[in-house]
Amino acid sequence: MGVFHAGSRAIQDQAGVRDRADHVGRSLGQDIKPVAAAFLEQQPLLIVGAADPGTGRVWASALTGAPGFVRATGPRRIAVEADTAGWVRSTMADPQPDDGPPRVGTIALDPRTRRRMRLNGRLHPTATGFTVEADQVFSNCPRHIQRRESYETVDRTPGTPRHLTELGDGEAGFIRSADTFFLATVHGAGADASHRGGNPGFVEVTSPRELTWPDYPGNAMFLSLGNLRTDPRAGLLFLDWETGTTLQLTGEARTEFAPDGARTVRFTLTEAVCTPAALPLRWSAPEYSPANPDTAR
Repeated sequence: MGVFHAGSRAIQDQAGVRDRADHVGRSLGQDIKPVAAAFLEQQPLLIVGAADPGTGRVWASALTGAPGFVRATGPRRIAVEADTAGWVRSTMADPQPDDGPPRVGTIALDPRTRRRMRLNGRLHPTATGFTVEADQVFSNCPRHIQRRESYETVDRTPGTPRHLTELGDGEAGFIRSADTFFLATVHGAGADASHRGGNPGFVEVTSPRELTWPDYPGNAMFLSLGNLRTDPRAGLLFLDWETGTTLQLTGEARTEFAPDGARTVRFTLTEAVCTPAALPLRWSAPEYSPANPDTAR
């Protein structure tokens, strides 16, 4: 298969950016360059997206550890060493014999430098976590990443996860105040995890089971929207950068095009999981990206 599958090509053509996508797509490879390996070893946070093989639902999850818990162990492999046994078990649950290793998408994002790196590939469990054999490795521009100058690790006990089928006032307020979330999508031969950012208010909760966000101009590859074009399953992860609370949503999403070419993504919720104090990281207050369109702050 080429760099782009049919879903991404369809969105590129609809947006009139196929030539630009081909140019940017040359940055996608399988090798982890030394500068990327060094970047990974500095990160305390990794976002992973995958489909639960038991239910088929797509989730985005946050994994944390001391810098070095994610590292490159080969030119096309990363190792993650953390207390991820439960997450790996759910991802590996009842795999079909012919399916091969689970496909996952990962993204490491550093708010301090506004840099991000994505690596998509095949997951293999280990005694201390898991490895991912890379199919795609690439970086993105800093557009729409909010700068957070520092973080500290704090001693927190995660609260009991609450499973929901509708968003209450608290969850809706959490989403409306967010300046960042992570999006997990899948396609026939892989998975992807990506970042979405904007000023607070860029994600709208339109009902207890539906929310929308604008698809701001980006790298023109349309990997996430291309995946949704062929498979509407999606997972969203919102996190509170101060308290460590996470809100995970799973459901389906579709892209709507306006006559002027503007794009809106509409997400319909199937299930949500809210976990108080899930992450042991407390980040400093954000400096909003100058690329963010004006919205309520």
